[in-house]
Amino acid sequence: MKVVIFGGGGFIGSAITDRLLKDGHSVRIFERPRVTPYRTFSSTEHVEWLTGDLLSTHDVTEAIDGVDVVVHLVSTTLPKSSNDDPIYDVQSNLVATLQMLTLMVQKKIPKIVFISSGGTVYGTPEYLPIDERHPTEPRVSYGITKLAIEKYLLMYQRMHGLKAVILRVANPYGERQRIETAQGAVGVFLHRALKHEAIDIWGDGSVTRDYIYIGDVANAFALAVQYDGMQSVFNISSGHGTSLNELLGVLERALGYCVVRNYVPGRTFDVPTSILACELAKTELGWSPSVGLEDGVEITVDWLKRQ
Repeated sequence: MKVVIFGGGGFIGSAITDRLLKDGHSVRIFERPRVTPYRTFSSTEHVEWLTGDLLSTHDVTEAIDGVDVVVHLVSTTLPKSSNDDPIYDVQSNLVATLQMLTLMVQKKIPKIVFISSGGTVYGTPEYLPIDERHPTEPRVSYGITKLAIEKYLLMYQRMHGLKAVILRVANPYGERQRIETAQGAVGVFLHRALKHEAIDIWGDGSVTRDYIYIGDVANAFALAVQYDGMQSVFNISSGHGTSLNELLGVLERALGYCVVRNYVPGRTFDVPTSILACELAKTELGWSPSVGLEDGVEITVDWLKRQ
């Protein structure tokens, strides 16, 4: 199968790329200009590396030409800053995706797998764990835009027969996480801890999230690429909640020493608790998380130390 991965050179994309190559697929990676390959690919791996602009119909047309599946991972914004410029969020993400979908219909590309945000599309939980039927009331522009893209994907599925698989991923962590964007508590905390710098904790440390190892995320996408069932929206998560204070304890055990904690006032947009149910992915995709938080953090620490 030939797959194009928009954002295939980043933290999540590189893990998915490696998994799809391992499965024997041919992969075309679409990245921003000046982004260089994250590793050297062997002569036996079928890889193309393209750069371009997601808003360019020419670039996107070239990227999707002749592929069987589109994997869409690109987001130009972050949850914590998306409210600062929601117009940019909509123009660069929603409009770009609509252009992509229109081109896919024109080129008769049959399938798209989209990464949505399990941490933001639901908003404040009405019950836990959160399943796919839970109301969606996102509190940040990032989540609103992700949800709008989901709705358009389903509209194109109804109107044009384009198969859409939407994976609402919880809080991924692991190798190649980009700490410079300050996204992802595990990556940011470990980066500071390895430099023996204080770690800022928003609030009292009780904020609870569902952390999922990047290898498990990549496995879910590999299965979604192959999936031809009737469902479209899946939570991808560990199914377990871990508070920031508990997470710091896990990090300390992996590092072998205590970290300095700096508690600062909480942020208004942070949902107190977010834990996702992933039973639908288990029954439909045949997927389940296989790497626990303790083991996943140890793998991540070992990787960071080698860098």
